[in-house]
Amino acid sequence: MSGSSVLYDVPGPRARARNLILGVLAGAGLLGLLWYVYRSLDDANQFSAAMWDPFLYKNVQERILTGLLDTLRAFATAAVLSLVFGALLAAGRLSDHKPVRAVCTAVVQFFRAMPLLIMIFALYQSLFTTAPFWGLVIGLTLYNGSVQAEIIRSGINAVPRGQGEAGYALGLRKSQVMGTVLVPQAVRSMLPAIIGQLVVTLKDTSLGLIITFPELLYVGKWIASNSSTPDGYPYIPVTIVIGSIYIILCLLLTALAKWIEGRSRRGANRRTSAAA
Repeated sequence: MSGSSVLYDVPGPRARARNLILGVLAGAGLLGLLWYVYRSLDDANQFSAAMWDPFLYKNVQERILTGLLDTLRAFATAAVLSLVFGALLAAGRLSDHKPVRAVCTAVVQFFRAMPLLIMIFALYQSLFTTAPFWGLVIGLTLYNGSVQAEIIRSGINAVPRGQGEAGYALGLRKSQVMGTVLVPQAVRSMLPAIIGQLVVTLKDTSLGLIITFPELLYVGKWIASNSSTPDGYPYIPVTIVIGSIYIILCLLLTALAKWIEGRSRRGANRRTSAAA
């Protein structure tokens, strides 16, 4: 057999030269665009040393810390509630009772289709005008819980049917089969998707800005708008600082997910070896 792929034609000399030229032109265009953005911001003094002076003040540092804690508080509450809500909806969608399945399906489809920004704003204006924390948390719970429900349902359905049938053959009730046979096996496969959605939940806490909840993005906007320097307002330094904090939080959450997944796999391997 030849070493060429049967899925596509191997580029010839002219095609490789053309692809190289296009790649070089695209790279040059991207570098040019980045240089233009940098020069525009530099001309606006956004990279001057004076722009970083506001971060030396204790008041600004305390506001960032408070915003970080409020972000984590909103995320932790929404994460727990969305997982509980998602588990309940998933159980309803897997129910043997058709009305229960229909109601849970309608709830999942409605909240997944509803734009999260509109949902949070509507909840705040109608129910939580004096409690923006709960307006943000309930909105995150309804949307992310509906997504988590589909993740959990798909994970359980992915377990081989024979596993459940074996549990029923042993005389277990459906709740026992679900809790002792299907869910433990499904967790390992759906854990990455669950954690991925939790990362989305963490980033979506920034939508609290629109309902004046003082999370990180709200604090960043406040700093940028109220910290005048000799060179102007520090929009880019604030973006770099607040953005870096969000990135670090997401990376820490992803690392935690990988650690939990690794421990789960090692535990499963040890149980398999002991059974053998």
